[in-house]
Amino acid sequence: MATMLTGHSRIDGGSFIAMWHRIEADLLIPGRGAPVPDGIVVLENELISYAGPAAGAPETPSATVSRAATVMPGLWDCHAHFLGVRGLDLSRLPLEPVAVRAARATTDLRWALEAGVTSVREVGGLGVYLARVVAEGLVAGPHIYGAGAVLSTTGGHGDLHAYPLPWVTDFAHAASEIRLADGAAECAKAAREQLRRDAKVIKVCASGGVLSEVDHPMHQQFTVAELRAIVEVAGMADRVVAAHCHGKRGIMAALEAGVRTIEHGSYLDEEGAAAMRESGAILVATRTIIAEIAESKAAPPYAQAKLEALADRHAEAIAVAYQAGVAFAMGTDLALSGRNLPASWGRNGRELALLVECGLSPLDAIEAATAAAPATLGPQAPRSGLLAAGYDADVITLDVNPLHDMTVFAHPAHITGVWRSGDQVKGGGADSPATMRVASSTRAA
Repeated sequence: MATMLTGHSRIDGGSFIAMWHRIEADLLIPGRGAPVPDGIVVLENELISYAGPAAGAPETPSATVSRAATVMPGLWDCHAHFLGVRGLDLSRLPLEPVAVRAARATTDLRWALEAGVTSVREVGGLGVYLARVVAEGLVAGPHIYGAGAVLSTTGGHGDLHAYPLPWVTDFAHAASEIRLADGAAECAKAAREQLRRDAKVIKVCASGGVLSEVDHPMHQQFTVAELRAIVEVAGMADRVVAAHCHGKRGIMAALEAGVRTIEHGSYLDEEGAAAMRESGAILVATRTIIAEIAESKAAPPYAQAKLEALADRHAEAIAVAYQAGVAFAMGTDLALSGRNLPASWGRNGRELALLVECGLSPLDAIEAATAAAPATLGPQAPRSGLLAAGYDADVITLDVNPLHDMTVFAHPAHITGVWRSGDQVKGGGADSPATMRVASSTRAA
């Protein structure tokens, strides 16, 4: 009788047959808590059914077996952009067709998987649309939780300052990657527009930024009243708000309004860190983009100068936050398409080593990239990021112990296996991530 593959199970003549995979590793890093020597993870369809010591593992005679030095949860990148751009001059966004940039971004999905990234909180870009294609199984990629357009004040970090304002307004409505909004009522409307696109998180620019031309990273942009309107609208739909913030005033205003995450946090100090800890806000530090621009000098001159002025302060802010007990989640702010370009997809794992350089312990950096990351979505958070029974079967294996050298995460060759929702999408003789089968996932749409 014919056998049909449906999702992660087989149906033979109407009978359900579970699909099993057993991963045996010298070291199991669960995502939170102490590592387990000689560990085993058993995947049953889309979920983990066992993760722990080999001595307590169930018998799985029909399972496919993999061996590795280390097994751990798949990585989350909680701040990245699917823009399909080839350079850091964002004034070029309106000059290229959206279809061209979307096609480029499909390669970024592949490089994300290659780097061990199985989930992306995409904070502004084409992610809300790419998520649908990935969920349909037509293109291989990580789970995507998109924000839709970045919300910005007129003249703020999300504005394109080199163009006449009416042009930017027209582009914002056509391309839906940026949205200018001023005043509480307009901010509420802009947030609702993103919810209409099924955004899983709302992104705001609460301070100036680096890659925007005329604003200053230190300056607050949205008022508290405007931010509260956005947070309120998001909350009614069980969404949370991610706030791009460099300067302290923007950080404090965003926290007062009730945002869930602070992105970057370059000028965070002890007072701001205490406010974050008390409110339960999460820091997504994005050290990778700072390092990539500083080293490559690939940004436009105005942006390069702003970046170099805050780079050292940004490292200090991460250390201050960590010492104060602020919660961290991993994010990179990578956006470029082209594996050999600076700030490009596939370099995501570098963030873990950079966080350790700023003071985090290796295990805390891994927790920021795994178990702690889903909380950046608030009520939209999936059951992900932990090697534990009942959690999503998003898993990676490495050929080394990363606790000895966290820089291995920056080299996708060390990631020997990747499972997304129980499907092996890298390693084990699997096809190239560009052509492999990825079953539909209602969670990612």
